Amino acid sequence: MLIENELLLALSSRILIIDGAMGTMIQRYKLEEKDFRCDKFDLLNHKHPLKGNNDLLSITRPDVILEIHQKYLEAGADIIETNTFSGQVISQADYGLEHLAYEINLRSAQIARQAADEYTQKTGIRRFVAGALGPTNRTLSISPSVDKPDFRNISKSTASSSPLVNRFLSFKRSIHSSKPTPNKLEV
Repeated sequence: MLIENELLLALSSRILIIDGAMGTMIQRYKLEEKDFRCDKFDLLNHKHPLKGNNDLLSITRPDVILEIHQKYLEAGADIIETNTFSGQVISQADYGLEHLAYEINLRSAQIARQAADEYTQKTGIRRFVAGALGPTNRTLSISPSVDKPDFRNISKSTASSSPLVNRFLSFKRSIHSSKPTPNKLEV
């Protein structure tokens, strides 16, 4: 059965609970700069401070992210969100990690899928994963400059160049079309 059908079936038979705030849970771990670094992708020697880039923890501390997902599932969540609130090129640019946006999303989805599958197996109740996509720290709608109301610190082409955003939009269009699409977002 397609995951979309399983989700619709679950929604028609019970109220589904979605997890809570990932960032708040991460704060409880009192992580330090070293927790945001690892030998993968040369993050040990990265020139920018990385503490606070919570999405990066899916690469550097996947154990923390997995444990948080497990806690939400244990508390009764039916749907857990990926650790990707800022996992796009625009927000990752603040850390000089634009090139890791895809890897952050991939690892975050894999960790969430692992946790959901473990709890599905453990309880016999299907658990689901939802991709999280938060706002960027840039806006196209208003100018960051009071003196230059027409100025924008991001272009429409930059905002729409993200592979993740394009895949999401493609998926969204496919849901509304009558033709089936081979490019489902299941992880």
